[in-house]
Amino acid sequence: MTENRETHYTENVQDHLQQVQHLLEKHALIETVAHHQEMPRAERHELVDKLLHKRHLAELREKLGSLHPADVAYILEALPIDQRLLVWDLVKADRDGEILIEVSDAVRESLIATMSRDELREAAEQLDTDEIADLAPDLPHAVMRDVFKSLSIEEREQLRAAMSYPQDAVGALMDFDMVTIREDVTLEVVSRYLRRFNELPDHTDQLFIVDRDDRFKGVLPLHRLLVNEPDLEVARLMIAETITLHPDDKADQAAQAFERYDLVSAPVVDEDGKLVGRVTVNTVMDFIRAESESDVLNLAGLREEEDIFASVWKSAQNRWMWLALNLCTAFFASRVIGSFEGTIEKFVALATLMPIVAGIAGNSANQTTTIIIRSLALGQITTANARLMISKELAIGALNGLVWGGVAGLFAYFLYQNILLGIIMTSAMLLNLLLGAMAGLLIPLAMQRMGRDPAIGSSVMLTAITDSGGFFIFLGLASIFLKH
Repeated sequence: MTENRETHYTENVQDHLQQVQHLLEKHALIETVAHHQEMPRAERHELVDKLLHKRHLAELREKLGSLHPADVAYILEALPIDQRLLVWDLVKADRDGEILIEVSDAVRESLIATMSRDELREAAEQLDTDEIADLAPDLPHAVMRDVFKSLSIEEREQLRAAMSYPQDAVGALMDFDMVTIREDVTLEVVSRYLRRFNELPDHTDQLFIVDRDDRFKGVLPLHRLLVNEPDLEVARLMIAETITLHPDDKADQAAQAFERYDLVSAPVVDEDGKLVGRVTVNTVMDFIRAESESDVLNLAGLREEEDIFASVWKSAQNRWMWLALNLCTAFFASRVIGSFEGTIEKFVALATLMPIVAGIAGNSANQTTTIIIRSLALGQITTANARLMISKELAIGALNGLVWGGVAGLFAYFLYQNILLGIIMTSAMLLNLLLGAMAGLLIPLAMQRMGRDPAIGSSVMLTAITDSGGFFIFLGLASIFLKH
């Protein structure tokens, strides 16, 4: 059932994108026709206005106005720069802020660059303080000063608090829009209080109970409020022992708690026991998605998220750092091969077989690294079990080396009718798979120990180690045992 809903949603978004692209194509076609008409410029402009602004652009504006901000953001990300800016101009001004929050960082940069100071201030003022904090790094300082001036004293303090935490902390995920009650009131009083709201904050599955000093006491799930007698006191139904988060906690730990305990919302409590905010499941999902995308980029050696329609120059710069490192490691591998030039000249078969040794070990090492990075992200690797993990991965490397090295050795023997070459092939595969297992373990562990993201560039370093190591081991064994 869930898969069907997800497929239906994806198809709807794709349909919206195709409809917008179709309207943009009609807009471009009519504009081209109008500009090729042989008539005075004033009449031509009048024709363009009549054909475009009163028809297709109006239809496009209406279409965009009916879409959720997240869908508009998806469409903007999928359009080339000129079409993206045209669509952005048609989006109603009172939705700019909601859409800017939804788009990727790279696309947001291109949109903000086209907006005036007043437009940016108005867009930010549409948002809650926690959302403004998310947008703040991309806004000019002058705009943020204007936004601060427009907020109430309480909102300013909330914004300062949200901006004071690093992006990977719970404090950066929390919002301040929540419902608090006292424990010494009845459910009837609570119900009357809730009816004063036009609507409850999103993802309100429980009410937070505080004392007069805003110290957190517990939660009252909404279902308990609905199914119990109105004259019961909150204190009798509240849950005092509940999962709480601290603003300085790591966001990935909070994400694990939401997944493990199926949470919809969770209170954020400071060191004094005061309720300072809450974290909701939609924010956690956004964080998980962003982290997942970041890990994919880091594994590929990309410095940052890339706008797929950015200029060639900017996209190339984004990819240079790890390409430069890869070039250096390739030169090193070539020098390893060059040092065994004489051996390769005598046994040409070595040149055809050595990429196999390096390739299999590189793939195995990447598998190990993926397992380790995932385990680190889930907090499953500790000093107590690290040695067991290392022993296990080395055992897997040895087993794979014997099995697949044996297969490769038989292949080499039947291909070149040289049993010694087959044994060297098997031995080299075994040793290089063990080397790859060690590298796949130690690189992410070392990077985490240094406070770096374990995923950043791991694949590039692994490739360098397994390539150079594989060539050295294989050609070194060949030079020792293949005398003639």
